[in-house]
Formats: sequence, C-alpha cells, structure tokens
Amino acid sequence: MEVKIRTRSALMRLIALAMFLTLVWAYAQLEWGAPQSVKQRVVQARGSILSADGRVLATSVNGKRVYPQGTLAGQLVGMMGATEGLEGLEAAYNGALTSGQNLKLTLDSQVQAAAEAALARAVPDHQAEYGSVMVLETRTGRVLAAATYPPFNPNDWRRYSEDDRRNRPFIDVFEPGSTVKALVVAAALNEGLTTPNTLYSTPMSRFVGGRWGSRIGDAVAHPSTLTTQGILRYSSNVGMTHIVEKFEPERMREYLASYGFGQEVALPVVPTGRGSLRPLAQWGDLVRATNSFGQGMSGTNLQLVAAFNVLANDGQYVSPRLIENAGGLERREVLRPEVARTTRQLLLNVINEGIFGQAGIKGYDLAGKTGTAQVVVDGRYSSTVYDSVFAGFLPAEAPRVTITVMVHGAKQRHHGSQLAAPIFREISAQVLSSWGAAPHAQNEP
Repeated sequence: MEVKIRTRSALMRLIALAMFLTLVWAYAQLEWGAPQSVKQRVVQARGSILSADGRVLATSVNGKRVYPQGTLAGQLVGMMGATEGLEGLEAAYNGALTSGQNLKLTLDSQVQAAAEAALARAVPDHQAEYGSVMVLETRTGRVLAAATYPPFNPNDWRRYSEDDRRNRPFIDVFEPGSTVKALVVAAALNEGLTTPNTLYSTPMSRFVGGRWGSRIGDAVAHPSTLTTQGILRYSSNVGMTHIVEKFEPERMREYLASYGFGQEVALPVVPTGRGSLRPLAQWGDLVRATNSFGQGMSGTNLQLVAAFNVLANDGQYVSPRLIENAGGLERREVLRPEVARTTRQLLLNVINEGIFGQAGIKGYDLAGKTGTAQVVVDGRYSSTVYDSVFAGFLPAEAPRVTITVMVHGAKQRHHGSQLAAPIFREISAQVLSSWGAAPHAQNEP
C-alpha cells in the first residue's frame, strides 16, 4: 500500500509540473509574442502601404512583413514587430492596417527618391551628421516627399540605431535661421510697414534692445544702405532689425503663429514636433529683432515647408496632407495674394542676382531663401555647429511645389548657400525633368 501511495504521489507531482510548465509556456507566449501560427495570420491579414503612384512600400508575404522598396521613405513607413506596428506609419495606423485596410500615401516615389539621393550625395560630402527634405504640392498641401539621411531599411530594422529610425522632417525641431526673413518681410509688406524699395541704413553691426540688448551683426559684406530687396539678397540681420522696428510684437508674433510656428500641425495620427515661439511677455526689442532672422524660435521641416508654402500659395496656409482622401484641409489666409506674389518676385531676385550658381537652373525661374543657423549647445549658441537650411518653390510665378532642406552639423562648407541650396537645386531639376517642363529664355545673370 505504501508503495502505491508513493507512486501515486510521484505521478501527481509530474502532472503538476507538466501543468506548471504549460502555464509558463503560455505566459511566455503572451509576454514575448504570439505563437508562430497566430503571428502569421496577423501579418498576412495586415493592409499594405502604397505611394500615390502605386509603389508598394509595405506588404505581407507568407506571414512576414516586407518592405519592397527597401530604404525608400523608410523612416516615414516605420516597421512592424511580431504582431503590431512599432514606429512610423506602421505604428500610427496600426489599427487600420491590422483590420486589413490599405494605406495610400500622397508620396510621389520619384520625388522621394530624388530627395533621398540628393541628401545621400551632399550630407557625407560635407561631413554632416544628418539631413532632411520636405516637398509639398503647393495648392493641395499633399506631401510629395519626406526624406531623411542617413537611410533606414525597415526590412532589417534591428541593426539600426534609434537615431537612424527617426522621422526627422516631422519631429526634429531646429531654428530655421534666415529663411524666416522672407516670411517676416512678407508680413511687413502685408502690414504696410515696408516696400520692396524702402531704403535702410545697414552698417555691418548694430546694437538693439537698450540696456538688456545685444549687438546684432552681419556675416556677408554689403553696401552701407540696402533696400528691402537688398536686405533679402545679402541676408542682412541689421537690415531686418530696421524692418521690424515698428512691427507691434503681438502682431508680428501672430503672423509667425499663422505661418504655423509654435502650433500643432493638422496632420492626423502621425507624430509631429511643435517647435516654439517665445511667450508674448518676453517679446522685447531684442526678441523681436532676433525672431526676424529666425533665431530664438524653432520649428520642424514640416512646419517650415508649410510656412513657405504660404508665399507660394498666394498667401493661403494649407495644412500638409500625407494620406490620400483622408480628412479635410485646414486653410487660412495669412497674406493678401498680391503681397505673396511680390515676395515671390523678391525671392526670385535673391536667386537670380545672388546665388544663381548654387540654387538656380538655366531657363527656369526658381525662388527661395538660404539660412545658416547657429545651433544651441549646452545652453549657448555654438560657433562650430550649424544647421544649413534652404526654403523655396518653383516655378516662381505660379509655384507647383515648395521644397525645404535642412542639414545638421556639416564640418565642411556649412553655409546655406553652399550646402542646402545645391540640394534644393538638384531636387528641383529632377522635378522639372519629371514634368517635362521646357526651359524659357536663359535667365542666368
């Protein structure tokens, strides 16, 4: 009898151990991932992500999530884990994709490829850390390209760092520098505070802000008097301090907010950065002056392209759109149409009369403005770390696309005219070629 009891007890212990191990296995599957058969069913039923021109950016094959275009729009598309999206659109639209819905983007794969290729050539050549490009369809706000360098391939996402996976055009915040001069000049024209030919005294430096002020200086030699057009051409900080002297701080800040800075971007679901504008209570003479040349404020490349698009779109702000046929558009008038057209002519002259070799293309009218922004490092503006920026559109008279470029941390030729402007030029050439646009009479000075 005693032997039978011991045998039965051992058997019960074995059964209990087996049940315990079964529970441990089940818990592990819940904690670390579903059984393979479940994973395959989940992945196989997941919707695809497509570009506007029909390129498949993400799809499911034999129970596995694959990205047929490799690095093309990699950071934007993001990647999928065992059963759900982890980053990018895969995460933002996880619910819709899981239910089997396809996601059709506004991206033009050719424009996206051109933007990525231009960055891939320029960023290493200038020994920069990273860069991003935005291309917006002027009238509709459709995002045609949102490019990032270094590239990221979601097919092999585990070997990439978190930084490499960042969707930089949408979330990286930076000071846009002198590109903002064009937006502030347009606002001043709209308020009747200046004209294209108003003449200003422009020494190479000027003290602004009274007792708590600072000396504002210019980097590029220029005449001692400049018109508003000349201030843009030579990118004079001193000139900008004169243009905004009579600009009421509250009103000037309202314009920057209307351009979209310091505001949420009306782009549903997808994570975006907000940037910042100083509170109105801090807007003394010095803050007003520095904001006029894009210092002390910040935004994303997505915000910058939407802001510059106001000039291209006859004074109308139109919110960027990434998903085809998704939701309504936010539209608002920021400038009178004639003011936007005047500013476009000023920016056409900036290229044709100043940086044609870096940003212009023979036979085509391109308009835009450079920026070279010092980067804040350890609470102070660095004298060695810069963001190279360019914002523009084409064709200048009746724009169809708006393009913005930002490259961070170049160690060689970091000025906007040396780095960001040629990237703008290269992408513009590819876009014009895709349109089959014939050149007009030579416009090179």
